[in-house]
Amino acid sequence: MTTYRPILAFCLLALMFSVSSCDAIATIFKAGAWTGLIGVFLVVLLLWFIVTKMRSR
Repeated sequence: MTTYRPILAFCLLALMFSVSSCDAIATIFKAGAWTGLIGVFLVVLLLWFIVTKMRSR
């Protein structure tokens, strides 16, 4: 189980560097405010889930 944490951290780091924040912001503004709010909520929920899973191990 100890190899799970570095793999998860690497995947999260790779995802952060592969997605350009400017492209994400431009897409959110094109889609509309409600879509942006839902997207931000889902990202925060995903991060909360990942952090709670990492703390429980």
